[in-house]
Amino acid sequence: MAAVDVSSRQVNFMGEKKEYYVVKEKAVSEVLLKVVEAKRLLESGQADTVQEATERVGISRSSFYKYKDDIFPFHENNKGKTITFIMQMKDEPGLLSHVLSVIADYRANILTIHQTIPINGIGSLTISVDVLPTTGDTMAMLTDLENLPGIYYLKVLGRE
Repeated sequence: MAAVDVSSRQVNFMGEKKEYYVVKEKAVSEVLLKVVEAKRLLESGQADTVQEATERVGISRSSFYKYKDDIFPFHENNKGKTITFIMQMKDEPGLLSHVLSVIADYRANILTIHQTIPINGIGSLTISVDVLPTTGDTMAMLTDLENLPGIYYLKVLGRE
C-alpha cells in the first residue's frame, strides 16, 4: 500500500491540529513497531504487565507510554468503517471487474465508485467501501488490489 500524505485532520478541545498518516511498515521506526507488539502482547494476555511486555520486545516503559496512544495497526478497529482509496489503472477490458471481484471476495460493501475517462491508456478509480463485521482483512484486500496486473498505483485517501 502506498503512503498517504494526510488521511484525516482533526482539532482537539485545545485547538491543536492532529494529523493522521497511513504508511507502509518499512517506513515506521523500530521502536514504534515494538510498541505495537507490546500492545498486542498485553491485549492477547501473553504479557501481564507493561514491564513484562516491554522487556520481551526490548523497549523501555517510557517509550511504550510515550507512543502507545499514537500507533496502531491499520486493521485494528476497522470494522464498521469506511475506507476510500484511489487507484491508477490500465485502460483494459475486464480490469474494473477484477477490482470489484477482489472487493467482493473480502465481503466489503462498495459505497461509491468514480472512474475517470482514461488518458493515454490510464484511468483513475476512486472507491469508498464499507468495512462490515464480515469483511476480511482490509490490509490484505488493499495489497491484493495493488498487486493486480494493470494496477499502477493505490493510495488510501481516508478512513472514517
